[in-house]
Amino acid sequence: MAEQHHDLDPQETREWLEALDGVLANEGAERAHFLVEQLVDHARQDGVNIPYTATTAYINTVPAHLEAKSPGNHAFEERIRSYTRWNAAAMVVKANKPGKGDPGGHITSFASAATLYDVGWNHFWHAPSDNHGGDLVYFQGHCAPGMYSRAFLEGRITEDQLDKFRKEVDGGGLSSYPHPWLMPNFWQFPTVSMGLGPIMAIYQARFMKYLGDRGFEQKGDRKVWCFCGDGEMDEPESLGAISLAGRENLDNLIFVINCNLQRLDGPVRGNSKIIQELEGDFRGSGWNVIKVVWGSGWDALLAKDEKGLLQRRMMEVVDGEYQTYKSKDGAYVREHFFNSPELKALVSNMSDDDIWRLTRGGNDPHKVYAGYKAAVEHKGQPTLLLVKTVKGYGMGAAGESQNVAHQTKKLSEDDLLHLRDRFKIPLTDEEAKACKFYAPPADAPELKYMHERRAALGGYLPARKPVDEPLQVPGLDAFKALLDSSGERESSTTMAFVRLLGTLVKDKNIGKRVVPIVPDESRTFGMEGMFRQLGIWSHVGQLYAPEDADQLMFYKESTTGQILQEGINEAGAMSDWIAAATAYANHGVTMIPFYIYYSMFGFQRIGDLAWAAGDLRARGFLLGGTAGRTTLNGEGLQHQDGHTQLFAEYIPNCVSYDPTFAYELAVIVQDGMKRMYQDQENIYYYLTLMNENYAHPAMPEGAEAGILKGLYKFRQGDAGKLKVQLMGSGTIFREVIAAADLLKADFGVDADIWSATSFNELRRDGVNASRYNLLHPTAEQHVPYVTQCLKGAEGPVIAATDYKRTFADQIREYVPNRYVVLGTDGYGRSDSRDALRSFFEVDRFHVAVAALKALADDGKIGFDKVAEAIAKYGINADRPAPWTV
Repeated sequence: MAEQHHDLDPQETREWLEALDGVLANEGAERAHFLVEQLVDHARQDGVNIPYTATTAYINTVPAHLEAKSPGNHAFEERIRSYTRWNAAAMVVKANKPGKGDPGGHITSFASAATLYDVGWNHFWHAPSDNHGGDLVYFQGHCAPGMYSRAFLEGRITEDQLDKFRKEVDGGGLSSYPHPWLMPNFWQFPTVSMGLGPIMAIYQARFMKYLGDRGFEQKGDRKVWCFCGDGEMDEPESLGAISLAGRENLDNLIFVINCNLQRLDGPVRGNSKIIQELEGDFRGSGWNVIKVVWGSGWDALLAKDEKGLLQRRMMEVVDGEYQTYKSKDGAYVREHFFNSPELKALVSNMSDDDIWRLTRGGNDPHKVYAGYKAAVEHKGQPTLLLVKTVKGYGMGAAGESQNVAHQTKKLSEDDLLHLRDRFKIPLTDEEAKACKFYAPPADAPELKYMHERRAALGGYLPARKPVDEPLQVPGLDAFKALLDSSGERESSTTMAFVRLLGTLVKDKNIGKRVVPIVPDESRTFGMEGMFRQLGIWSHVGQLYAPEDADQLMFYKESTTGQILQEGINEAGAMSDWIAAATAYANHGVTMIPFYIYYSMFGFQRIGDLAWAAGDLRARGFLLGGTAGRTTLNGEGLQHQDGHTQLFAEYIPNCVSYDPTFAYELAVIVQDGMKRMYQDQENIYYYLTLMNENYAHPAMPEGAEAGILKGLYKFRQGDAGKLKVQLMGSGTIFREVIAAADLLKADFGVDADIWSATSFNELRRDGVNASRYNLLHPTAEQHVPYVTQCLKGAEGPVIAATDYKRTFADQIREYVPNRYVVLGTDGYGRSDSRDALRSFFEVDRFHVAVAALKALADDGKIGFDKVAEAIAKYGINADRPAPWTV
């Protein structure tokens, strides 16, 4: 600083620095830090402009003399670590030998991070036990082979399973990455869709605070550990929620970023320093940041560095150069890193091999232990550990710090022998070349030590242990008000949902378990009445008097609040929902989350998280409010949803519906609760809700089964007349009903009317039937439910929805009659609902014309009748198609 600002009084500067040195020598670093902070604060209060500096020197945050000493048997731990490294690499290489199908895999990520995981397993991570709820660890996805390798040593995974790495089709194989759907007793969190692990971990830690505040006991000082790669932090989701963690003081959250300085194709920050960049990001967001940059061998050199020349050199070297150093040798490092006479003098008594053995902090178990210990003991803030490692550590020319390291999945025989020798694995040359897995005898002292350490911490990780907790859910009669006719009173299905939710939160058996979640749209959805009734959860309560405190439905925050409101943040709210929807597997308590949002900003924006929720075996309800392309009429193109039901269909265990009436909604939600929370099926629900008000009829007798299957007859047409079958869902179903009345009044055509609550479920039923019939050609053939419903039905079938034609077109194969589909293909726009439905050609008039055209195509009426209807209803036959404008 003196050099930068042309020191006007060097003697005064020396006096200040000497005074600080005296404090450091006599009272320690903490006192010195306190005094400096006080000086800075005092100066700022007096108007001195002192810019904030979010980064610290490029050295370890915990100085050597303050490090907690690593306990345990270091020799045993090194052996375990070496065995784990070898087996992880052998598993991938063996799977990719010629004739094995080249399933791929990753070696170098775990090679860099093995020490990070080993120290956690041996000393820090609690499994669920009688006195501890268990820590939650989001393992870095590309490091999965290391998790399998450790579990093999523990006896939890067999050698046969290691031989089936990425061979899952015939059963017994190991997933490529952490996938709870495929390994439901092992993996807890899917993390290899990079960026999702960090945001889910943050909201998981926050949800644990929510559970504790609401009376769901949290045993022990539970932590959420999230392991990420430094390249992964470029994903927007990785950094998108770190300010929330800092703002809410989530001291139960620890991030460990494996800074091996490489992403998939090259350096993460070749021209700068990713560790410094991330330190600034997180420290500026209120995190406690601990850097573990240099291994123990550097301590003596830094102690001798009286002029700070080594520290300066450490800071000025960019990451691209650091990567190059580790791809060379000790002589290269001496020449290019220690590049001045003074620096060369520091290492003059060291051989090139000694210099090469100067490790990075993340590859030194003692430094990692000290960093972890400081992290778990820190209170009041989330903690970030920036741990510098070498990608492909120990692999030499086969991948150590090479740009191609991430893609390495095959090793030559010489590379295998080098790896065996580097980690002292007791295998013969032939065994090593054959990628033989190694485990010491069962009574080996290092294995005994490993089991003792895990026993002391409650058991083995990763492990997924769902609670067996069937809930007593209310019967359908609890929602009688929604099953009966609303009479003249009009309301939307969104308001029907609010009434249903109000019933659930009052239920004596499950009310406390209901978790209402909204991004920032409670008032839009008519849920503001729940503010006062349930409260919005805040870990600190409400530290202010709300502006509307004198009103009946004032904005109420509370430590025992039930609602989770995330602001304008769909990804955060979805992460909340995932934490609640998987609480039965991660917290030993079943919660019932209902997340309602603008449908357009649901699957379209958070589709990756929705897919992960399926992998996670999440159980809960997603509710896409203001759904459909023509119901949210004023908001226009970016708000009008004509496709989220199609997004929902691509998730195999997502059950989706597009109900029109309140009774349909009640039947679906009640059955969903039974399936998920009583029968404990691993499914979740997506329901679309609308903001259009209309009267709701009573449930037709016997409709319940059809509602759940996806189709039921809403109204029977007269027999013996010219006939069509009209079908629809959501608000457009009301246009279908109106079209039936037009056809009868204007053209003497009668209609059976079908409510299609779920085209997605109808398609799945049809696919199941088709598959069975294909594979059982001599057995009695299965008939799809749609085909059963329409068997013997007279006339063509016309379906109209507020979604793309593809939505209703999914069932074409199973419709026995001529099938015509109308939908809202194209971009949305602002206008009245009537104008929009006319524009997208899904209003009652277009439905009627489509029905007449289908009758004409079937030879039942003349085409002149179709032309007559087009003219009668004022349809412009020559206007451009709506999806072209």
